[in-house]
Amino acid sequence: MDEQVKKERSIFKKLRDPYRMVIINEETFEEQIHFRVSRLRVILLFIIVFTFFGTGVLMSIAYTPLKEYIPGYDSSELRQKAIQNLFKTDSLIEKYNQNIQYLNAVRAVLSEEVTFQDPELSEKALENDPNQNINETPVVPEDSLLRAFVTQQDKYNPNESGKTKLNALLLAPAQGPISQDFSIEEKHYAVDIVLKENTPIKAIADGTVIFAEWTAQTGHVILLEHSFGLLSVYKHNAALSKNQGESVLAGEVIAAAGNTGEFSTGFHLHFELWIDGYPMNPNNFFNFSN
Repeated sequence: MDEQVKKERSIFKKLRDPYRMVIINEETFEEQIHFRVSRLRVILLFIIVFTFFGTGVLMSIAYTPLKEYIPGYDSSELRQKAIQNLFKTDSLIEKYNQNIQYLNAVRAVLSEEVTFQDPELSEKALENDPNQNINETPVVPEDSLLRAFVTQQDKYNPNESGKTKLNALLLAPAQGPISQDFSIEEKHYAVDIVLKENTPIKAIADGTVIFAEWTAQTGHVILLEHSFGLLSVYKHNAALSKNQGESVLAGEVIAAAGNTGEFSTGFHLHFELWIDGYPMNPNNFFNFSN
C-alpha cells in the first residue's frame, strides 16, 4: 500500500517537475527567451487549445453556411422549402376534403338521393326519450335552412323583410302553370312548370355553370352554383345556351324549354332548388304564376 502511494506521488511529482525552456541565437548562442514549464502545464495548455479549437469548429459548422458542405446536413433553403411544402400539403388536404363534400352534394342533387335525418337532433331526442323511435319522425331541415338563408341575406339590410329580400335576389326561371308540385313523400324534389316549346329558361341568380350535359333520363340538364351553398337545377331542356365553367348573371337565358329525356311527359321545366345539399320547395322562393 505504501509503495502504491509512493508511486502515485512520484508520478504527480514528475508532472509538476519544472523544466527550463530556452531559445538561443544559433549563431551567437546568446539566450533570447527562456521560461519555465512542466508536463502538467503542457497538458493543460493542450486541453485548453483543443477545447477552443473544437468549439470554434462546431460553432462554424452550426451557425455558418459551411455546414451545407458537410454530408448529412440540409441547406437552409431546402429546410425552408420543406416547411412551405408542409403548409401547402395541409392546405391541399383541406381543399381536397372540401371538394369531396362538394362533389357528394352535387352527386346527391343529380341522383336525387337525399337523407333528411339530422344525426345531432336525433341523438338529443334519443337522450331525452330513450324509448322514442327516431326513424318514425325524420327531421326535414327545410325550414331551418330557409330561415338561415333568409337571415344571411337580411343581415345586409335589416329594414327589409326576408320575403322582399329574396324576391329582389332570386328571379323565377320561367312562369307558367305547375303540373307537378314539390313532394318529399313522392321523392319529387322539384316543381314541373308547363311551358311552350323553346321558352327561354333564365338563371335565378348570378352563378357558375358546374354541369351542362345530356342525360338519357332527364335530357339536357344544366346546374348552376350560386352564393351561400345554393344550387339550381334545370332539366328536360330542348337545348342549352351555356357550357360548363361559364359564369351567368341573374335573368340571363341559359336554356330553352323542351321535352327531352325518358322521364319527360311534355314540354315543361323540371326545376330544383338545393341549399347545402338539401332540396328546397321552390314555391317558398318564387311565384311561378303569370
